[in-house]
Amino acid sequence: MAGARHGTGPPLTRARPTGLLGGSFNPAHGGHRTISLNAIDALGLDELWWLVSPGNPLKSAKGMAPLPARLASAQRMARRAPIRATAIEAEFGTRYTVDTLRKLVRRYPNRRFIWIMGADNLVQLPRWRDWRDIARLMPIAVVARPGYNGRTHAAQAMGWLRRFVRPADQKLHWTNWRPPALVFLRFSPDVRSATAIRQANPRWFERYAGRAMRDPLTHSRLRDRERKGTA
Repeated sequence: MAGARHGTGPPLTRARPTGLLGGSFNPAHGGHRTISLNAIDALGLDELWWLVSPGNPLKSAKGMAPLPARLASAQRMARRAPIRATAIEAEFGTRYTVDTLRKLVRRYPNRRFIWIMGADNLVQLPRWRDWRDIARLMPIAVVARPGYNGRTHAAQAMGWLRRFVRPADQKLHWTNWRPPALVFLRFSPDVRSATAIRQANPRWFERYAGRAMRDPLTHSRLRDRERKGTA
């Protein structure tokens, strides 16, 4: 067409690189924060979301604090950092991680997600529902954990994932990878654990009693109710 101008449409928006770290956060602690900040730096993330699970079918419900208290502890630990603690799985009503990730990909098309997990979870990954589909949905970054750093510990998962491992020195280019894609990250070990915190103070969650937490993603207030969670 005469007089037509090229490039006059709306500007293309960059998909925001966003990490996803799931867990019980029972409670959240400095180790979660340190690993997350290291991952943000290593992977060039805009943000990292903590997916505070309503409950994990692979874990006993005994000793699990109420979801509002766990979310509150996570939001407190995430303050003044590019970390968002959310209980969006409770709104989704999803029981398995693969279903949660599918919904996140659909709901946030302007985000480019990478799933972040500890090497200890890589060991039990084949017990997760449709675990290969998780790898097909988005790249995975595996963070070394003391006692689980040898890949032989995760021999079953690595039997399939080995062919998709990317060199660690290419980790900043993960947004260009077509999943399945796996990268191993190694940071200085952090020995802090939620188990030790609970042993020292089994009633830690009482400090958050009566609080109504606003979810930063759903903008709804979390009520004191539980749903079955994900794995």
